[in-house]
Amino acid sequence: MTTMTRFVPFRSPLSDVAVLQNRLNSIFNDFAGPEGAQEPLTAGNFVPAVDVYEDEQKLMLKLEVPGIPQEDLDVRIENQLLTVRGERRFEAEEKEENFHRIERRFGTFARTFTLPVSVDTASIAAKYENGVLAIQLAKKEAAKPKQVKIEISSPSPEAKQVEASTR
Repeated sequence: MTTMTRFVPFRSPLSDVAVLQNRLNSIFNDFAGPEGAQEPLTAGNFVPAVDVYEDEQKLMLKLEVPGIPQEDLDVRIENQLLTVRGERRFEAEEKEENFHRIERRFGTFARTFTLPVSVDTASIAAKYENGVLAIQLAKKEAAKPKQVKIEISSPSPEAKQVEASTR
C-alpha cells in the first residue's frame, strides 16, 4: 500500500523535526498523565508479573509476589474468574536511614483472569514458595485430548473377488 505526501519545495527541513518533536512530546505527556503530572515512584501501584501456561492436563499461573506474606494473599474463583489479591506493605523500620530513592513498589493489587470453560474450577491447588505463588487448575476430563487407535482393515477375499469380477 502506498501513501501520497504533498511535496512543498520551499519547506524547511527543520519543520519536519519540529513536527516530530511535537508528536513525541504529546506521546510522553499522554503517558505521564494529565498536564504532565508525574507520580513519584513510591506512589505507583504494585502489579505482580505473571506467567500463564498450559499442557494437556492443567493450566498453570505463576505470580511473582516477593516480600508478601502468605497470609496477605487471597485466591478466589467465581463464575470462571480467578482473582488474586494481596498487599505489599512499606516497612518503615529504618528510622535512622535517609532514603535517597525507593524503587520498590508497595500497595494492594488485584489480578483477575478469565478461565476457559475447559478448566475444572473445583480442582485448584496453590503453592507459595520463595516469593512465587503457583496456581494449578486441572482441566475437565472432556477437555483432555484423547488418542484413539483406528484399525485399518484390508478388504476380505470375497470383496476382492467381487471387485475383480466387476471389471
